[in-house]
Amino acid sequence: MLAIAYIFPFLVNIATSFKTEPDAAADPLSLVPATWTAAAYERLFLNSDFPVWFKNSIVVTVFVTAGRVFFDLLAGYALARLRFRGRSAVFAALIAVMAVPGVVLLIPKFLVINQLGIYDSYFGMIIPLLADAAGVFIMKNFFESIPVSVEEQAKVDGAGTFRTFWSIVLPMSVPAVMTIVILSFQGSWNELSHFIVSTQDPALTTLTKGVAQLSSGQLSAGTQYPLKLAAAAIMTIPVAIVFFIFQKRIMNATAGAVKE
Repeated sequence: MLAIAYIFPFLVNIATSFKTEPDAAADPLSLVPATWTAAAYERLFLNSDFPVWFKNSIVVTVFVTAGRVFFDLLAGYALARLRFRGRSAVFAALIAVMAVPGVVLLIPKFLVINQLGIYDSYFGMIIPLLADAAGVFIMKNFFESIPVSVEEQAKVDGAGTFRTFWSIVLPMSVPAVMTIVILSFQGSWNELSHFIVSTQDPALTTLTKGVAQLSSGQLSAGTQYPLKLAAAAIMTIPVAIVFFIFQKRIMNATAGAVKE
């Protein structure tokens, strides 16, 4: 029953996107449109800037996801295994960053982006999102769960730190890596506040920013329920695809690695 209650708004979203304007206004909660029509989708792709928004979101999300996975893995392994001065202070700072609400950092983020001269560019949209404290924290804890004896055996065979990480530890970290991929893709795809403070050029508008403007009525007159919900429905497709592709890989892959 809870699952049905949770998914019902999504079903209403899908159904309403195929309704006509009068039908959506007269019976907004109906799951069966009185007249099926794809006019909202046609208008989005043929008579709006929606394709530009979609392209920008794809570009930003792909680069941010790749960067986050790369940097979170390296930073997590360094904090979990390498011994260096100030490691505890770095980890404490990481925890402190996780405790700070993101909205508090919006103005400092804008000032830094502006001073670096990357405002209103893909660099300003992508670079500040290339690493996140939560991802580093997840990877650090996962690397610490891997038996140290596995790495010691590799070092006995002459493997260096990076070779041990790349050839031994990383293949055993597939569950955590898949988790980071999903969280990074979802987080960057759904990001809104950062794009508000990093760009104002309409040519760099992302889906979240464009759909937010559409939902607030800035880009159209009237309720436009089918149009708005069609845009929202399309936004969910990439995240759902990524989740269903990678979620099967989220499982315990460390069992049997070492015979104690």
